[in-house]
Amino acid sequence: MEDDSETLADLKLGERGEVKAILPRCRGAERRRFMDLGILPGTVIAAEMISAGGDPTAYRIREALIALRSEQARMIQITRHTETAA
Repeated sequence: MEDDSETLADLKLGERGEVKAILPRCRGAERRRFMDLGILPGTVIAAEMISAGGDPTAYRIREALIALRSEQARMIQITRHTETAA
């Protein structure tokens, strides 16, 4: 299941995706943090900015801009949207 799915880390700047799931290997405080940030199935997330070093990336999650490291973003399964973020 995990191998053939796209994750949030696969989004390029300006792209959007809808959360399908938080992977089961993400547990405890980190899983709760994602949920507290609004990272839930059905939430649309846009990749908006990337740091000079390439990690972390800032994502628009609901009305907030949240930075996630690539290792965190790889725990969030998405379905990519074909239209780009405004």
